[in-house]
Amino acid sequence: MTTFVLVPGFWLGAWAWQGVTTALRSAGHTVFPLSLTGLADRSHLASPDLDLDTHIGDITNLLTFEDLRDVVLVGHSGSGAAVTGAADRAADRIGRVVYVDSGPVPSGTAQIDLTGREGLEATVTDGWRYPFPAWEALADSGASIEGLGPRERELMSARATDQPLGTITQPLSLTGAFDKLPKTLISCSFSPDQVKTMIDSGHPFFAALSGPEWELLFLPTGHWPMLSRPADLADLLAGAG
Repeated sequence: MTTFVLVPGFWLGAWAWQGVTTALRSAGHTVFPLSLTGLADRSHLASPDLDLDTHIGDITNLLTFEDLRDVVLVGHSGSGAAVTGAADRAADRIGRVVYVDSGPVPSGTAQIDLTGREGLEATVTDGWRYPFPAWEALADSGASIEGLGPRERELMSARATDQPLGTITQPLSLTGAFDKLPKTLISCSFSPDQVKTMIDSGHPFFAALSGPEWELLFLPTGHWPMLSRPADLADLLAGAG
């Protein structure tokens, strides 16, 4: 059986992984869904001082204090930078890194450099709160909402919390320990052919995925598969690698 640590993307918390967590635990796996500092059930800790190092520390501290080893570390969407940083700092505890409609952030790069500054900074409130966008804005940004019915949209709108801006704008610093770890991409918004084309063209989202340590999987749905197809996502995670 496998130990999973599940890290949600922007605005979400451990609650978003409930369907995946239930399915994996029913199959006998050990699962730690994580809410990062300042979000969801940890939103009372939100402050303008939070940055990427805070979220990397959330993950590495969980690995250390639960004494987790040979972990499958799963990152969704905007948690790509935090997951990459944590895997680099605690590489000896990681068996595989899985990116769910996400990807690694290169050293010296901030998450905002990949997701784009245009439009984001204009929506920030209090100088540091990045609120959950309207559904129309999400669709316009290219984040597919396929598979999200009224129930899932209502749930996300009700439970989404502001993303601290510092967690998006602080550049990531890597040591190189991350490079040789086994990695999996579960692509939901792009087909396998699209992913391969963007890898070959050096697209910044996918340029790093060409190495032999990468496994490419596909789950056709929208950008939030833990809500639109949780059981299928759990099956892919259980079989990754």
